[in-house]
Amino acid sequence: MNLNYNKVKLHTLGCKVNQYETEAISEIFEESGYEVVEEEFADIYVINTCTVTSLSDSKSRQMIRKFKRINPQSTVVVMGCYSQVADKDVEKIESVDVIIGTTERNEIVNLVEEFQTTGQRINIVRDITGDNTFQPIDITNLRDMTRAYLKVQDGCNRFCSYCIIPYARGNIRSRDPEDVRAEVIKLSENGYQEVILTGIHIASYGKDKDNLNLINLIESIHDVEGISRIRLSSVEPRLITEEFLISLKNFPKFCDHFHLSLQSGSNTVLKRMNRKYTREEYLEKVELIRKFYPNAGITTDIIVGFPGETEDEFQETLDLVKKVKFSRVHIFKYSKRKGTPAAEMTDQVHGDIKNERSKILFELTNRLKEEFESSFIGRALSVLVERKIEDNYYGHTSNYMEITFNSARDCINDIVEVEMTEYKDDKLFGKMKGEYHE
Repeated sequence: MNLNYNKVKLHTLGCKVNQYETEAISEIFEESGYEVVEEEFADIYVINTCTVTSLSDSKSRQMIRKFKRINPQSTVVVMGCYSQVADKDVEKIESVDVIIGTTERNEIVNLVEEFQTTGQRINIVRDITGDNTFQPIDITNLRDMTRAYLKVQDGCNRFCSYCIIPYARGNIRSRDPEDVRAEVIKLSENGYQEVILTGIHIASYGKDKDNLNLINLIESIHDVEGISRIRLSSVEPRLITEEFLISLKNFPKFCDHFHLSLQSGSNTVLKRMNRKYTREEYLEKVELIRKFYPNAGITTDIIVGFPGETEDEFQETLDLVKKVKFSRVHIFKYSKRKGTPAAEMTDQVHGDIKNERSKILFELTNRLKEEFESSFIGRALSVLVERKIEDNYYGHTSNYMEITFNSARDCINDIVEVEMTEYKDDKLFGKMKGEYHE
């Protein structure tokens, strides 16, 4: 390491998996004697890219050029999904010095130092279609957080017609439960109370192993002292069965929040998307969840403007959303991804129609969020307190409602009882039990 050029700036685009991996990269640099900085000027820039939409690709390129303008003498590293599927495009950007895909990230410091020694651009992106082993990249010291994301799975074999991620992440690979447990113990020792199990397609966890599944994994970490909550980042509808939910009920630490992937409420659109369920099956899964977890927060993702989506098909989605009464919905306007079947489909939907449908769905889901959260007014729920801004504390309930409240004492990283009092300005407010409030 050149001690005169040791400041590292990291920038993450995309999902929670990327955020987890960036935090791990930060530790790798620090353990090698580098200083990871928040300010814009640095000697080394690492951009962890996303490619889920064309806008993600554009943002990745913008950040690469931005950092090189800030310090023309810096070393710029591009890693992640965009560089994995389009490394030749990344090579065309003169500002880039080191190109890494979605594997071999543990070698990042060695690659940076090799470039700084030789001055020769390095590109180690390779075909990962045959990879079958999970590459661990651990975090031992997360900062300023009370809830820790924990990557337990990589890859996806579903090949939805719109999605580039299976090409960027490769086959499903599951992390060994012993390795997961060891990291959970470290997180507990560092004071974390909640872990969120995450991955590219977490519902596939264990399918590449013998006699291993998501229930086994939760069981392996449930008894770790100090961990009060275990949450799943997302699940597929077909994972939800009565047997699965009965098993979950054996784990008191499991949070009653299900991010249940939808994408569309129309059977014809789901078929074009190559999704593996129908709207009727989806509604059955929601009914099952509410049977076992009556207060569950059910959140989802929906794509509007998928190729060929008619007004009737969009109305079917709106109808399903109203039936489910989601607590929160992430809305995406369909974006062409080169190399996917959907990009070649005829009847691409005009951007103005996508915008209008996104607006309609946004207004509906905002009303449903208010209805769901307002239904808890007058009730007391446990809240994990995550941060304080001015006089307000903020935290999440087990069913993933964010609560705002005041307290006379410092309660960051405590689990406290809060009575819900009002819903105002898209926020749920409460008062902490046992404290006097005027």
